[in-house]
Amino acid sequence: LENYETDMELQLYREYRDVAGLFSYVVETERRFYLANHVDLQARSADGEVYFDLTLQDAWVWDVYRSARFVKSVRVITFKDVNIEELTKNDDLSLPKDPGLGT
Repeated sequence: LENYETDMELQLYREYRDVAGLFSYVVETERRFYLANHVDLQARSADGEVYFDLTLQDAWVWDVYRSARFVKSVRVITFKDVNIEELTKNDDLSLPKDPGLGT
């Protein structure tokens, strides 16, 4: 059973590595990790409590137990932290020319 779970995690990591370039954002909540192309985060309050209403479009879900990880739309309501990072596209990166390296 332990080897099965390790193999599933490795397969999931490889899938993540293969699809990450298709997405613009990485989103982390207390329960899940997502890749998405559109993210809308709204802070809301009810009865003096602040919560986050998060909507993702065109997303991939890091979940080893899901058979279909690509989803059209995801909505998350949480009282916990939400971390959103914009991914840098590979073509956006360029290394400075260093005369010492012959480039």
